Amino acid sequence: MTQTAAFYRGGRRFAVEPVPTSEPGPGEVAVDVAFVGICGTDMHVYHGNMDARVGHNRIIGHEMSGHVAAVGDDVAAFAPGDAVVVRPLHPCGTCPACLAGNSHICHSLKFLGLDTDGAMQGRWVVPAFTLHRLPDGVALDVAALVEPLSVAVHDVRRAALQPGEVALVIGGGPIGMLIAMVAQAVGARVILSEINESRLAMAAEMGFEGLNPKAVNVAETVLDQTGGAGADVVFEVSGTQPGVDLMTDAVRARGRIVMVAIHAKKAQVDLFRFFWREITMHGARVYESQDYDRAIQMIAEGLPVARLITDRHPLAQVQTAFEALDGNPTAMKTLIEIGGAE
Repeated sequence: MTQTAAFYRGGRRFAVEPVPTSEPGPGEVAVDVAFVGICGTDMHVYHGNMDARVGHNRIIGHEMSGHVAAVGDDVAAFAPGDAVVVRPLHPCGTCPACLAGNSHICHSLKFLGLDTDGAMQGRWVVPAFTLHRLPDGVALDVAALVEPLSVAVHDVRRAALQPGEVALVIGGGPIGMLIAMVAQAVGARVILSEINESRLAMAAEMGFEGLNPKAVNVAETVLDQTGGAGADVVFEVSGTQPGVDLMTDAVRARGRIVMVAIHAKKAQVDLFRFFWREITMHGARVYESQDYDRAIQMIAEGLPVARLITDRHPLAQVQTAFEALDGNPTAMKTLIEIGGAE
């Protein structure tokens, strides 16, 4: 039996090719993939920024949903037909972080879809411990957003955000928008800083106050709206130096900053402001199992994450999908629709 898989070949190129269908070994599960989301990391791969890590023969993709096709020996928790998503982290289990119960930041963490082959194939074989079952009634296209929503859930949990607090989200891409949605669900007042007018319009539709830093001084506006105090929590999701400048300017005394974005270059941080205002910063990397469970629950309860899905493409058109998404100012979340094994 064969399946179709999309291989990243370098130079912004993908090759869609037939490959043999793998069977699960002990402790593994084979999943017939239904949908795969393209995320910012996948775009970094497409641009060649991660070639040293992924090479030129990698099946990428990790935001996914599907059905269990087969289970290996010693797997009792899942059965063929179960609707599932994959939490794409494979920790070593023996490093200090793992032994301390923080396996999501394992010193030797393997990220499925980057360090190993990922979900852009008809049938994906993964360790059984990475699976989370979906409840009845959750559509598989929406379920493909469980992974990025779990990032947002983890970020908001790291912030210890409380009802009634003011949360400033810097950057309104898919993760920033999901953070805003989770923060709003907690009961916080959400302000979104974003230069993209299309994203600002989406924010307004979803009940967030949007501020364009090209049009207004965001820090001054936040201070004015909070009686001079500043935001209780700031999420830096932009990955830019202006975003780093804003996070310390807009946060209140003893406020919390959550660093969500990956900064390719060392940013200049106003450490005096940290001293002067006794600010706390939290790093937030990926997610833990409880974040996945909460994200699934929120989607099942009706969190409108489907509003972020802006286009869909079949696996055969993966090249077109990446080209269309690259630099598109109105796109948020692109899904690749995949069938099972042939």
